[in-house]
Amino acid sequence: MKWSARGPGARHVAVVVENVPAGVDTRLRKQLDDLLGVGYRVSVVTMRDPDNDRYRGLPGMTLLEYPPPPQRSGMLGYLVEYAVSFLWAAALLARLRMRGRIDVLQLCQPPDIYFPLGLVLGWAGARVVVDQRDLMPELLAARYARPPRLLVRGLHALERATQRVADHTLTVNEYLRDRLVAAGAAPERVSLVRNGPVLARVQQAAADPSLRGPHTHLVCWTGKMGRQDRVELVIEVAERVVRGLGREDCGFAVLGDGECLDELRQLVVDRGLERWVHLPGWLTEAEVFGHLATAAVGVDTSLQAEVSPVKAIEYLAAGLPLVAFDLPETRRIAEGAAILVPPGDVDALARAVVDLLDDPDARRRLGTVGRDRVRDDLAWERQSLVYLSVLADDGADDGAAGAGAFPDGAPEVPDAAGDPDPAVS
Repeated sequence: MKWSARGPGARHVAVVVENVPAGVDTRLRKQLDDLLGVGYRVSVVTMRDPDNDRYRGLPGMTLLEYPPPPQRSGMLGYLVEYAVSFLWAAALLARLRMRGRIDVLQLCQPPDIYFPLGLVLGWAGARVVVDQRDLMPELLAARYARPPRLLVRGLHALERATQRVADHTLTVNEYLRDRLVAAGAAPERVSLVRNGPVLARVQQAAADPSLRGPHTHLVCWTGKMGRQDRVELVIEVAERVVRGLGREDCGFAVLGDGECLDELRQLVVDRGLERWVHLPGWLTEAEVFGHLATAAVGVDTSLQAEVSPVKAIEYLAAGLPLVAFDLPETRRIAEGAAILVPPGDVDALARAVVDLLDDPDARRRLGTVGRDRVRDDLAWERQSLVYLSVLADDGADDGAAGAGAFPDGAPEVPDAAGDPDPAVS
């Protein structure tokens, strides 16, 4: 654990993140860059990981790392993981608080287990901000066909306890906002901060034809491979495109890692799709954006109605048309920039991919709509205004943020109008 400080007058933000290390959590990394950029002192409680090295030795940054908890499967495995993580967070925050004040405590959730720490630090003068990215009852329902009713009720109770402690809650879409209000949050204390990419970094990526391999077109899926993400449906789409619709000129890059990666690689082998489907594992952000700059179509196979897929916003930022199931939050961010098909209809998803491969004008048109929407609204450069205003307690709401969160003025969002069109390959 390395201690650093930017001076006694700087406000101090302590962040707790559990599901992934801080250096891997793309949303948290954007937030940390913003906080450090405007002069906060920041301490992060996170599991130890080499990707955290990017923050070691930075002025104003303190990493409080603990050994990665056991990663066992099943509900008992989750209980052990969360219990170990909670105990480490409690010990490290107590040590941190003994060394000085904590002005803001940010809890990155799920899991919704840290409200006791928020309660104690709130009594000690910290303002508690919850950054709610997903909902645990919905995640459980997406992973298990018949989750235990008592467990679901317990997860809802954790939500209510968290909202009783939170001074302000950040979340990623309207569905989550409504659910959190139903759990007890006052509407004026819930702000929408979508998880858009940093547009400037997306636009730095250049197309690389070698990523297509021997294929004329590339279709991309990106993200974390949890069971709830239904990544196996991407493999089914690839099989229907290649064999059912005869498009052997199309390759699929399935980018990311997670609990299902090995199973998915075996599924590709079992289906005899090695020539067309590539699963390289975890890639850097720059490598992912390079694939998106090269691809013709981005695909999402999630069936979670409550999720605003980060991958979809990244596709739109890169000028890629999206093909996905017609779900409420997907439609909110991508309508006019996507082809949306009935949920669960894999054949329709495959046909939509092929239709776009055969229609470069449609790809260009949808890509332009998506790129403009990200530039004007969804890019992190826009969302950051609300995030920093909430941390500064400037009374932000969903539509605006206090300019005082940026001492030198708000960052400029790049204009993509003159960029080459990556949606045409």
